[in-house]
Amino acid sequence: MKPERWQQLDKLFHSALERGPAERTAFLDEACAGDESLRRQVEALLAAHEEAGSFIESPTLEVETRGLAADQGTTEGELATGELISHYRIIALVGVGGMGQVYLAQDITLGRKIALKLLPCDFTRDVSRVRRFQQEARAASSLNHPNILTVYEIGAEDGRQFIATEFIDGQSLRQHMRRLELQLSEVLAISIQVASALAAAHEAGIVHRDIKPENIMLRKDGVVKVLDFGLAKLIEEKPALDTEAPTRALANTAAGVVMGTVNYMSPEQARGTEIDPRADIWSLGVVLYEMVAGRMPFSGDTTSDVIAGILKTEPPLLNRYVPDVPAELERIVTKALRKEKDERYQVIKDLGLDLKSLKQRLEFEVALERTGQPDRHSEGKQAATSGSGTINGTTEIAAAQTGGVSGIRTTPSVQYMAGEIKRHKLGVALILALLITIAAAYRLYFADRGKSEIDSIAVLPFVNESNDLNLEYLSDGITESVINNLSQLRQLKVIARSSAFKYKGKQADPQEASKALGVRAIVIGRVLQRGDSLQVSVELVDAHNNTQLWGEQYNRKATDLLALQSEISREITEKLRLRLSTGEQRQLAKPQTADPAAYEFLLKGRFYWNKGGPENQKKAAECFNQAIAADPNYALAYAELSNSYSFLVAASILDPKEFTPKAEAAAQKALELDEGLANAHFALANLKTEAWDWAAAEREYKRAIELNPNLAEARFWYCVYLTFRGRPEEAIAEIKRAKELDPLSLFISAQIGWALFTARQYHQAIEALQKVLELDRNFPDAHIYLGYSYAANGQYAEAIAAYQEAIKLGVDDPSVQISLGAAYAQAGERGKAQAILKRLQRSDQYVSPGELAKLHAALGEREQAFASLEKAYAMHDLQLGFLGVDPEYDSLRSDPRFTALMRRVGLAP
Repeated sequence: MKPERWQQLDKLFHSALERGPAERTAFLDEACAGDESLRRQVEALLAAHEEAGSFIESPTLEVETRGLAADQGTTEGELATGELISHYRIIALVGVGGMGQVYLAQDITLGRKIALKLLPCDFTRDVSRVRRFQQEARAASSLNHPNILTVYEIGAEDGRQFIATEFIDGQSLRQHMRRLELQLSEVLAISIQVASALAAAHEAGIVHRDIKPENIMLRKDGVVKVLDFGLAKLIEEKPALDTEAPTRALANTAAGVVMGTVNYMSPEQARGTEIDPRADIWSLGVVLYEMVAGRMPFSGDTTSDVIAGILKTEPPLLNRYVPDVPAELERIVTKALRKEKDERYQVIKDLGLDLKSLKQRLEFEVALERTGQPDRHSEGKQAATSGSGTINGTTEIAAAQTGGVSGIRTTPSVQYMAGEIKRHKLGVALILALLITIAAAYRLYFADRGKSEIDSIAVLPFVNESNDLNLEYLSDGITESVINNLSQLRQLKVIARSSAFKYKGKQADPQEASKALGVRAIVIGRVLQRGDSLQVSVELVDAHNNTQLWGEQYNRKATDLLALQSEISREITEKLRLRLSTGEQRQLAKPQTADPAAYEFLLKGRFYWNKGGPENQKKAAECFNQAIAADPNYALAYAELSNSYSFLVAASILDPKEFTPKAEAAAQKALELDEGLANAHFALANLKTEAWDWAAAEREYKRAIELNPNLAEARFWYCVYLTFRGRPEEAIAEIKRAKELDPLSLFISAQIGWALFTARQYHQAIEALQKVLELDRNFPDAHIYLGYSYAANGQYAEAIAAYQEAIKLGVDDPSVQISLGAAYAQAGERGKAQAILKRLQRSDQYVSPGELAKLHAALGEREQAFASLEKAYAMHDLQLGFLGVDPEYDSLRSDPRFTALMRRVGLAP
């Protein structure tokens, strides 16, 4: 065929496509007047387009060779049977579409049949067509999924572009629907497989854009294949301005360009606006509607009529056409066809999960109905039964002997399986075996449902996809907010931040993470901010079977961040099927602040605090103050400020005379604003411990844990409190509970060894601390606590080595030097001990007089030790909290002065 003829044919073909069926005939009468051959060629292309779609059509031997070849014999550019292109031998032309010809061919190298699609020779001069053809090829070849057409090769020969794909022995969904009325079981099976294919494409950054029955192929074995990624939007790597931080940019269609097949277009496609994966969810909803109802949800005589329907009208409910359609299916389709994309399913996986759940439920109902068991899912459903064991009604209740699920278009009566057994006079043993099998399935099904309430969860660090390190606080902050919200639920074990954040920057496998963290469910998420737009994707995974329980994509303004984290927490609790008390429901719903700026300052403060180091932690305190300035009624900000001041005072970074009163005032203000805030009670408990107000401290720790049983940090410090109070068994139990909530925290693991040491279980303490060092030889706290335990056990050489290792690792503060000096003295190396004592006495650093008393005691300097203790009491040295439990004070305990000091500190009656 001459190039001019191809160009004329192509122009008419696309012009006809833009018209509705009623307009098309008149258009062709006028455009092809006097040229019947041309008219037949256009009509052939239109028919091929309807049969096979416009891009990677899966050829089948049932598709007739028609149109151009039938009209004129072998046309110019068409390959003849037996001809070779590359290493493929042509068998037959099986399809013609708007973008090329499709052949059945033989791969002479591998000896397999393949489908070969070629772009016509004359079109290769059209740069845009070649680019579109190559885009289709790249999109399809990048996907590897059992429900996506496999692309074997992309190439060119003699200037002709070709794609070699697997050959599908089957038919399109369009052909299948024309020949058969679909049963509900088949509708669900097809839709589930399509959803699975699209999920894989979306994860690869590809949106199909043209889901329709022509692009869904059904193999004879029931496997579904999704075709034609020619309209796909690819997410391509593009260089960013900062070459060290590449970003991923979307290759968007220009605004106003409409791509796809009109009846299946989403509203955003019809408007020509930006497209994302939710457009495919809409299109699959249309296909699902069409399979069930046998008609389109939106139709009209012209393209404009169809688009108007898509944009403005709601489709009729499915039960208008199929009275007995399951209500759940009606809900699924309705949600998929929401005009506002934020109201649709946000990820295709959720749609697939709902379809799977419906399919499983219906299959189970059929199994029960076959044996005459009551349907416990549909209370109130009535069925008239006759003496012969039949059910009369318009819906097929069981797909008889085929094992299928309920049909939705057939009307004949169907007998119960029990009636079938009776009629065929099967043996009693067979009846009993069948009933036992069904009963077992029933028990397993409902047992599994009983286990569906998940009682343990970890929220892994949300990934910052903005590729801007300045926004790292945002992804970390959302993660921590969700953890804090969920941790308030008493019946749910929530892993603490420090363990969850061990997975920051890692590709975590949910099942491996769940095993390491000791939980049933994992939450993963991604955060992307561009300007004022915020996109947060969240997924809840049941690690027991590695299935998604729920997923959602939130598209919000950055100013909506505060409400968003609460919304995510509520969604997760609903999907976990937790039964919340009224108080818990109120706590989740209660906004901590109405000021977005205050919330952002809080997130930044937490981010700096968790980075560690004095400067970052002082910067965190500044952020908490800024949050309070933005919202003076922000209780959580006061609690965080109190904790930060208290810690910085204890670490001798801030002056206690100035900042201890400020910490107390902040904690009291937090409680005044929100008595139910666990963090505020925890902050006050720490301050009461430091003030030696032991009864008040315990009351506040218990209240904090009552309000938030998952607050591992509160349990950690309550363990310290119990140690001070000489209650070692309770202290060990509390720190072990903290470890359950924070299993990967080295600090908590080491604290177990420290608690055993203070309980004077030295061998167990040494064993526990050695296990910590097996995890990380460079963790200095474990070496220090090991030194304590060795020294208390009389293993002074080992104690000295442990302290020296901690010093090598960078912890060379006066506290470690005092312990090292005491070990030297106990080992008989007095000279080394005295040298350390002299250095400390001349040091400009703060040296705890309470700890220095231990070095004097080890050197046998009893009077100097008591003088140092008196100085410690006058300075309210926090080290005196250890008077009752530290073995290094043992040589002083027989002295009445020691007992009197214990009484003054409140540690003795």
